[in-house]
Amino acid sequence: MHNNIKAYLVGGGIGSLAAAAFMIRDGHLSGSNISILEAAPIMGGSLDGAGDAFNGYSLRGGRMLTTDNYECTWDLFKSIPSLNVKDTSVFEETIAFNEKHVANSMARLVDRRRAKVPVESMGFSMQDRSELLTLSNADEETLAASRITDWLSPEFFETEFWYMWSTTFAFQPWHSAVEFKRYLHRFMMEFSRIETLAGVKRTIYNQYDSLVCPLQNWLSSQGVNFVMNCTVIDFDHQSEDGKFVVTGIHCRRQDKNEFIEVADGDLVFFQNGSMTDASSLGSMGSAPAKLTKLDSNGWSLWEKLAAGRPQFGNPAAFNSSIAQSFWESFTVTLKDPAFFNQMEQFSGNEAGTGGLVTFKDSNWLMSIVLAHQPHFPSQPAGIQVFWGYALYPDRIGNFVAKPMADCNGEEILRELCGHLRFDLDAVATANCIPCRMPYITSMFMPRLTSDRPLPVPAGSKNFAFVSQFVEIPDDVVFTVEYSIRAAQMAVYQLLDIEREVPPIAQHDHSIKVQFDALLKSFK
Repeated sequence: MHNNIKAYLVGGGIGSLAAAAFMIRDGHLSGSNISILEAAPIMGGSLDGAGDAFNGYSLRGGRMLTTDNYECTWDLFKSIPSLNVKDTSVFEETIAFNEKHVANSMARLVDRRRAKVPVESMGFSMQDRSELLTLSNADEETLAASRITDWLSPEFFETEFWYMWSTTFAFQPWHSAVEFKRYLHRFMMEFSRIETLAGVKRTIYNQYDSLVCPLQNWLSSQGVNFVMNCTVIDFDHQSEDGKFVVTGIHCRRQDKNEFIEVADGDLVFFQNGSMTDASSLGSMGSAPAKLTKLDSNGWSLWEKLAAGRPQFGNPAAFNSSIAQSFWESFTVTLKDPAFFNQMEQFSGNEAGTGGLVTFKDSNWLMSIVLAHQPHFPSQPAGIQVFWGYALYPDRIGNFVAKPMADCNGEEILRELCGHLRFDLDAVATANCIPCRMPYITSMFMPRLTSDRPLPVPAGSKNFAFVSQFVEIPDDVVFTVEYSIRAAQMAVYQLLDIEREVPPIAQHDHSIKVQFDALLKSFK
């Protein structure tokens, strides 16, 4: 039992929320001894969803879930009650929903003629297969800080496989070869079904309402303290017997400086870095502001901690090139069914069954996805919402003669309708809210293993990192699972919990999975 321990979690993202839950469920801490300090007025971090039918809904990201992986995520959400179905866990609710709404994309890639691209073949040459095999078998020490383009020839990036894999997971050619290799192994079972997205699982609503809200509700029922609009600016720390110990937390709240004393035995968890830091929203009439590190709040504290402490990582590896880590998303709110009707007729998929539709000849490499409706619990009947994104927003559009980054919502819809050959009447009632995210793929930047700290760094007594920017061997960043696994590892280590963290499922060791992937690569 750890009745007297207090825990302070800096950052209110899914990692911190999960850490609090693991401390209560498995560490038997009292919820009233746990405080989550969040600079924003709402919990959830990057796992967000907001808006209304009048002003328009907005989602910064769209996330792929799978029940074949995500071992820690479902271990947690088997314990969290659904807000929608009585006596049902979030996990059970999600499974039931996906049994009813089965993914089977019939328009995964679309070309410039608005024709569905045949995707039964991955489009590999023998050279592509050889290079991909070499990369996937290379050890991480050999790959080091190399880029995907260092291992694969230019022709590879024109294959159907690359268009589907890169847009499903948001890889760009200059990203880390290590991260690309990890994805090839972690999601090898998806290789053979990447064209249908059959392995993708969806939540009933957007992930903020389906994952964050029930988790926060359960934590509230356990007495957890949520401290919003509270920016942590520094830690007091000292060395005890060669161990790093946090002794105090400096924060700013309601324009006042506050100090939290961290007593002996108390714990501090810190969400270092942020993929959605300095993000900005536009509107139908204006493009999102181009914010930079000068507008950032999510990196400075990690930079301060890491200075002179290599065991705390190297944030500069991730936040030094916005040009290589940014892309743009957009959320569209519709007041009539014209667009959805035309998309369902064109794609052959009802909303919620198709997954991403990628326009492979789009200069922006634009994709959209029509989720099952309603996508928000508060969404009125007759209102529909869909989401999209583009990996190359710095390029001139095919139908709008400017980069996506300079476009407002109306111009993005014009570009989209151009690719679909839809009349603009289909989006006559639309409200498109674009979102620019300068660090959205910063965790994919080429890096050395030492650039990311361990969840509990060597020599740390009461301090842990919980984020997308920690090192977990074999697991993949840019997933909900990574944050939750980091949280579980950190909590179990600092509280000396004997229960095992669920191991990473090694589907890539399955003969059947390997054989299916091999067959697919030769089609």
